Amino acid sequence: MCGVATEYWDFSGHHQRVSEETLRAVLAALDVDTSSDDAIAAAHARRDEEPWRHILPPCTVNQDDHNTWVPVHVPHGAAVRCHLELEDGGRVELNQVDHWVEPRVIDGVLTGRATFDIPAGLPLGWHTIVAEIEGQSRAQAPFANTPARLELPRLRDERGWGIMAQLYSVRSAGSWGIGDAHDLADIARWAAGRGADFVLINPVHAGEAVPPVTPSPYLPASRLFASPLYIRPEDIDEYARLDAGTRTRIERWRQRACEGQDELLDRDRAWQLKLAALDTIFAVGRSEERAQDFAAWRKAQGEDLERFAAWCALNERWGLPLPEHLRDVDSEEVAVECRKLSGRCDFYAWLQWIVAEQFAAAQEAATAAGMRIGIMHDLAVGVHKRGADTWARPEAFAQGIAVGAPADMYNQLGQNWSQPPWRPDTLEAQGYAPLRDMVRRLARMGGALRLDHIMGLFRLWWIPQDADTPADGTYLRYRFDHMVGVMALEAARAGCVVVGEDLGTVEPWVRDYLAERGVLGTAVAWFEYEDGKPRPPAHYRRLQLAAVNTHDLPPLAGYLRDEHVRIRADLGILEFGEDEEYARAKAERDAMAEALREAGVLGEDDSVEAMTDALYRFVAAAPSALVSLSLTDATGERRAQNQPGTDREYPNWSIPLGDGDGTAVMVEDLASGAFDHLLDVVESAVHA
Repeated sequence: MCGVATEYWDFSGHHQRVSEETLRAVLAALDVDTSSDDAIAAAHARRDEEPWRHILPPCTVNQDDHNTWVPVHVPHGAAVRCHLELEDGGRVELNQVDHWVEPRVIDGVLTGRATFDIPAGLPLGWHTIVAEIEGQSRAQAPFANTPARLELPRLRDERGWGIMAQLYSVRSAGSWGIGDAHDLADIARWAAGRGADFVLINPVHAGEAVPPVTPSPYLPASRLFASPLYIRPEDIDEYARLDAGTRTRIERWRQRACEGQDELLDRDRAWQLKLAALDTIFAVGRSEERAQDFAAWRKAQGEDLERFAAWCALNERWGLPLPEHLRDVDSEEVAVECRKLSGRCDFYAWLQWIVAEQFAAAQEAATAAGMRIGIMHDLAVGVHKRGADTWARPEAFAQGIAVGAPADMYNQLGQNWSQPPWRPDTLEAQGYAPLRDMVRRLARMGGALRLDHIMGLFRLWWIPQDADTPADGTYLRYRFDHMVGVMALEAARAGCVVVGEDLGTVEPWVRDYLAERGVLGTAVAWFEYEDGKPRPPAHYRRLQLAAVNTHDLPPLAGYLRDEHVRIRADLGILEFGEDEEYARAKAERDAMAEALREAGVLGEDDSVEAMTDALYRFVAAAPSALVSLSLTDATGERRAQNQPGTDREYPNWSIPLGDGDGTAVMVEDLASGAFDHLLDVVESAVHA
């Protein structure tokens, strides 16, 4: 019922049945009464009858290369006409097809179903289905005509490679202790000069409005908007309007923000000081032209931006979690408070205009420097339960549920990501607007999108809040054809390449489906096995981004020295005994070295440096459309950015970019050529 799985196959191939307690909790989050057999039967009946209670489906999603049918429910025998209103103002009359469906009595009314054909070949876009029942009523609903397949015009059928970087960790002499959009543009220019076609960065979604700020970029307050932490204040046009004394004061704030950031990054201090600078720049005002541009942009963003700005202002005034009387976005109390804070709402809306401008400028800099793709933005799988998105659209999220992952080889108890999932029924009822708007805004800031855990468009692991472990959850399926279609439509309109992170437990048909839709998959050398051995490069998929490691593993200089075992041993989170874990790591390393030798990219020298070069030659030899090089591997960094399964036990997402000794590496150091070696290795291997 409702797409909730009662059984599944785990990562080791074993069949698992879901407990009754889990099923009841998940169904309760979907407003299904399971208190008795009669209640369950009634829920089944309501679900079966629900489409008949509406003249049109809440949203229809189709691929542009074939036709589709749309059901229209009317009083039995009533005449009905149907047409499409195209988003460009055109009109297409729809023909009724001869498809008899037995009428039903719904709420005491004999209701019939008429079926209309929507032809293939219509323009891509968001159109409107209109049904007119003669002499009675008129209904309309969105129709998304989506591309059957995403083309890759940016690649022009040629392979490419790029840099993977945690943007916040890559600082320069001009940034505020945290890497920003200006630094991103400089990184892109440096990498483009060595032949790179993209820079893949961590999610830059918005976090809390004021400190303390959640360190993880994968646990944002909103996926609809970007974090102003990445703004370079000095690049704002209005900075030029400041007098010399004010600029001097801002420079002192910047210097203070940079103090002590070489060991661990302090986002809170950096943001507190940058926020003061941004407030100062906002207060100086704008030219008439800039004011008009901002007003037009703000109007185009609609209610989403107004609610986000309101949440930011409330967060600033009241902290988090918000007081009980301010948790209902539609309440009079919220309206009154927002009127009092209207100036702060204006400020936070302005910040979004600025950060969107600066990321767009980074994309322009990347392509101007010769990159075919430019900036590849990462899209997190969910949001914070106390964040802006859940406050602005609470009905879209399941209550009492967290998203995570079942047990796998690296996380035997599963993972809880502490994020409430979208409700599939509400998503459809809202015409997939949350998904559409999220992808649309992010796609406008770059040349590619990477969807973290793309399985989230197909199914998600739902964990009830009272579960003993994250493994005590179950899968809930989404309308994947609708979800992928909406994502593809918005990506196509922005000209974006799409990469799906499809690691872990993935049903085989999913990868085939995504490839058919033109979505690239992901391969990580350490996770690619075939017949018990590392997969040969020739057997990698073509439509994928191939990498050596991920942000959840230490860089190679650490991984090849068993840093991943040491960290977990120090934290007491090893699954097996310490000796066994080290033995497993050595066996994995030896197997990889053997595979590298069989591929002809490694000789007798199996030093860390030799293995690093060989691993990148190995991955670059695959037919994969894109190859990713971790910036931390280029600099020789050993420290891991993230240790899954930990929170405060490890300084996750707070490690500044460094070299093999942990000495800070700045953007200026990259430009010096000191760390070009691995880039040259990948460039020559990809284009060999």
